[in-house]
This record gives sequence, C-alpha cells and structure tokens, in this order.
Amino acid sequence: MSRLTPDQVLATPAGELASLQSDALFQLKNDAADLLSAAKAIVEHLERALELKYADRAHALRLAARKDTGVVHFDDGRVRVTADLPKRVEWDQQRLAEIVRRIAEGGEDPAEYVEISYRVSETKFGAWPESLKSAFAPARTLKTGKPGFRLALLEVGAHRIGDAFADKGGRS
Repeated sequence: MSRLTPDQVLATPAGELASLQSDALFQLKNDAADLLSAAKAIVEHLERALELKYADRAHALRLAARKDTGVVHFDDGRVRVTADLPKRVEWDQQRLAEIVRRIAEGGEDPAEYVEISYRVSETKFGAWPESLKSAFAPARTLKTGKPGFRLALLEVGAHRIGDAFADKGGRS
C-alpha cells in the first residue's frame, strides 16, 4: 500500500481504514502524530510572534480603558486584531474555609455567598476499608472517557521499530 496523504485519510471511511493491515494503521497513526506535533509547534511559534507584535498595543488599549484584563480590538492594516487577556482568579481554600466557618457561626447561610463542592481522591477511595467505601458509594458515579488504542510494532530480530500513541501529545 502506498502512503496516504492526510486528505486521503480523511476522505476514507473509518470502516475502510479499519480493514487495513495493522502495520499500515501503525504507520498512519505515526504519520498523524508527527503532523499533529508539527502543527502544534507551528501554532505555538506563531502565537509567540503575535504576542511580540501586538502585546504592547493591546496593553496600552487596556490601560486606556482602565482594565487589566479582557478583550480589546484594533486594526493592523487590513486585519482586525482581537486581543484577549483572560482573567484567572484563584481563591485560597484555607482562608475561604475559615470565612465560611465564620459566616455559619454568625447564623447566616454560607451557600448564599460561596459554592462548595466536595471531591474524593479515587486512589484514597480505593484504599479505604469496605465499611467506609459503602457509606460513600451511593454518592459516587463512574464515567468512562474516550477509549484509546496504542499501537506498537512487534520486535523484528533484535530491533524494536517504534510506537504510535492513541492519545494527544504522544503520551502512553
């Protein structure tokens, strides 16, 4: 089989691709991973260039609008630039817990001011005794993620030929 181009792969029904030999799928998966890696590197490189070109102008427009974050628009020749500097707020969890405690002690409902959520480490849950697990089990729902498949060529002689990964970024 000759190598398929990305456009040919996309034009081929998944069922037809599934009928290919495993080594052909392995090669297609490796080719796709290489293309994805190159595309990500190009995008990151261009994003750095755009930041170098437009960051100061966007910052000046935000200052003029008396804001530290958010979206500003400006034109560069025939191109409309939309510069977004998102706001990322982090809250000190220990301090919030103390504030919530004081609100409750004052007779008010903390839920009127803050959202409270609970998490349980799956690793810790798995290590608990059954008596504790059974108390928490009704609150636990297991959902699965997207299935992934890792392809690896079997050894040929004394040489290992390589891997293709099913997940993004090439991680196993």
